Amino acid sequence: MTPADIRAEVLDILESIAPDEDLSNLDDEVSFREQLEMDSMDFLDIVMELRKRHRVQIPEEDYAQLASMSSTVQYLAPLMKDL
Repeated sequence: MTPADIRAEVLDILESIAPDEDLSNLDDEVSFREQLEMDSMDFLDIVMELRKRHRVQIPEEDYAQLASMSSTVQYLAPLMKDL
Protein backbone atom coordinates (compact mmCIF):
# COMPACT_ATOMS: atom_id res chain seq x y z
CA MET A 1 0.00 0.00 0.00
CA THR A 2 1.15 3.51 -0.76
CA PRO A 3 1.00 6.26 1.86
CA ALA A 4 -2.08 7.63 0.07
CA ASP A 5 -3.74 4.20 0.28
CA ILE A 6 -2.93 3.96 3.98
CA ARG A 7 -4.34 7.45 4.60
CA ALA A 8 -7.55 6.50 2.77
CA GLU A 9 -7.81 3.30 4.82
CA VAL A 10 -7.33 5.17 8.11
CA LEU A 11 -9.97 7.70 7.02
CA ASP A 12 -12.35 4.82 6.27
CA ILE A 13 -11.73 3.38 9.73
CA LEU A 14 -12.24 6.79 11.35
CA GLU A 15 -15.53 7.21 9.47
CA SER A 16 -16.76 3.87 10.77
CA ILE A 17 -15.70 4.65 14.36
CA ALA A 18 -16.85 8.29 14.43
CA PRO A 19 -19.57 8.59 11.78
CA ASP A 20 -20.74 12.00 13.03
CA GLU A 21 -17.31 13.62 12.67
CA ASP A 22 -16.48 15.84 9.69
CA LEU A 23 -13.22 14.42 8.38
CA SER A 24 -13.03 16.66 5.31
CA ASN A 25 -10.93 19.27 7.13
CA LEU A 26 -8.71 16.85 9.02
CA ASP A 27 -5.23 18.31 9.52
CA ASP A 28 -2.72 15.49 9.10
CA GLU A 29 -0.23 17.13 11.47
CA VAL A 30 -2.61 17.68 14.41
CA SER A 31 -3.47 14.82 16.77
CA PHE A 32 -6.72 12.98 16.25
CA ARG A 33 -7.75 13.72 19.84
CA GLU A 34 -7.39 17.48 19.32
CA GLN A 35 -9.55 17.40 16.20
CA LEU A 36 -12.06 14.65 16.87
CA GLU A 37 -14.14 13.67 19.85
CA MET A 38 -12.35 10.40 20.44
CA ASP A 39 -11.75 8.62 23.69
CA SER A 40 -9.28 5.85 24.44
CA MET A 41 -11.78 3.17 23.41
CA ASP A 42 -12.19 4.81 20.00
CA PHE A 43 -8.43 4.80 19.61
CA LEU A 44 -8.29 1.11 20.48
CA ASP A 45 -11.01 0.52 17.88
CA ILE A 46 -8.66 1.96 15.25
CA VAL A 47 -5.89 -0.41 16.31
CA MET A 48 -8.26 -3.40 16.37
CA GLU A 49 -9.72 -2.53 12.97
CA LEU A 50 -6.23 -2.33 11.44
CA ARG A 51 -5.51 -5.76 12.88
CA LYS A 52 -8.79 -7.18 11.61
CA ARG A 53 -8.56 -5.73 8.10
CA HIS A 54 -4.83 -6.08 7.45
CA ARG A 55 -3.39 -8.30 10.17
CA VAL A 56 -1.20 -5.41 11.32
CA GLN A 57 0.04 -5.94 14.86
CA ILE A 58 0.71 -2.72 16.76
CA PRO A 59 2.36 -3.14 20.16
CA GLU A 60 0.91 -1.04 22.95
CA GLU A 61 4.20 0.82 23.39
CA ASP A 62 3.83 2.11 19.80
CA TYR A 63 0.33 3.56 20.22
CA ALA A 64 1.73 7.08 20.69
CA GLN A 65 3.04 6.92 17.13
CA LEU A 66 -0.57 6.81 15.91
CA ALA A 67 -1.46 10.20 17.34
CA SER A 68 -2.03 12.05 14.05
CA MET A 69 -2.74 11.06 10.47
CA SER A 70 0.80 11.96 9.43
CA SER A 71 2.46 9.92 12.17
CA THR A 72 0.04 7.03 11.62
CA VAL A 73 0.78 6.83 7.90
CA GLN A 74 4.51 7.09 8.58
CA TYR A 75 4.32 4.30 11.17
CA LEU A 76 2.14 2.00 9.04
CA ALA A 77 3.96 2.48 5.71
CA PRO A 78 6.69 -0.13 6.31
CA LEU A 79 4.19 -2.55 7.91
CA MET A 80 1.72 -2.31 5.03
CA LYS A 81 4.02 -1.85 2.04
CA ASP A 82 3.43 -5.38 0.76
CA LEU A 83 -0.36 -5.39 1.17
